[in-house]
Amino acid sequence: MNNGENIRLGISIGDLNGIGCEVILKTFEDPRMLEFCTPIIFASTKVINYQRKMLGMNIAYNGVDDASKAVAGKLNVVNVWKQTPNIEPGKETAEGGKYALLSLKAAVEALKNDQVDVLVTAPINKHNIQSDEFKFPGHTDYLAQELEGQALMFMVTEELKVGLLTDHLPVKAVSDAITPELVETKINKIYESLKEDFRIRKPKIAVLGINPHTGDNGVIGTEDDEVLRPTIAKLNESGKLIYGPYAADSFFGSGSHHNFDAILASYHDQGLIPFKTLSFGKGVNYTAGLSKVRTSPDHGTAFEIAGKGEANHSSFAEAVFTALRIYNNREEYKELTKNPLKKSGGKL
Repeated sequence: MNNGENIRLGISIGDLNGIGCEVILKTFEDPRMLEFCTPIIFASTKVINYQRKMLGMNIAYNGVDDASKAVAGKLNVVNVWKQTPNIEPGKETAEGGKYALLSLKAAVEALKNDQVDVLVTAPINKHNIQSDEFKFPGHTDYLAQELEGQALMFMVTEELKVGLLTDHLPVKAVSDAITPELVETKINKIYESLKEDFRIRKPKIAVLGINPHTGDNGVIGTEDDEVLRPTIAKLNESGKLIYGPYAADSFFGSGSHHNFDAILASYHDQGLIPFKTLSFGKGVNYTAGLSKVRTSPDHGTAFEIAGKGEANHSSFAEAVFTALRIYNNREEYKELTKNPLKKSGGKL
């Protein structure tokens, strides 16, 4: 098991015209960050040099040709490409998408090959990254394919954790996508993640309804009664503490979320609007359900402030810390499950 300072942290650069590089450099401008991990950015030294000059930052880095040559105690940059990209802060360009994908592919390959231990992804533009090699609505689905897992989009802070039953789907497709099998799979993924990744021994999970007022006994839709309630009852019979469905409009405003370890929202905005409102830029997007740890900040490319030095890096820094904590929690969980005597102080 790696100690915190030895964890090799892979970082994909995101869209070169967004704030990704800025929040990365601001995070590691503090030399104390290098005590917790060995950061490895997948991009090029030319790009990092251009960005730091544009932002007026005097931050040292170590250029390498391969992630295996990264040096502990330094900010490392893997030269994924030799070309000099045309960087146009604030603009959506085909070139920005091309290099975002090159960085992501190289970082994921290093993750799969155990050259890095965890991955933190800077924001991509979901439109310009589309290509023959990337036909996904975002990072989550791409990583599920590459790491052969059942991914769960899990938005997390220390106090609030919100998983999504459906994520990047148009609203008109949500109800058809929600099946008992999907509900059971997502709840089990949250349950496993809370135990293994966040060390919560007996998780309590709330499920938000699909329809307004959870359907009002069928007056505003039958999905809550026909899909959610029976599946929740089935999972409770297995010993899990699953509650709901709850009416989403009053759940967070009433403070009900404080009574649970995690909440499962039925669709993207139902979960992310309250999460981002309550997390104040401290939120982290964690992809649960995979064999490897991946996190990202809870914001996008922010083209409107790119290149101006105005980006707040707190969410990216929190994504780094969250990835490190989850990695250590997973390693500890593996040790405990291999040796149950450790769990109970030597007593079976």
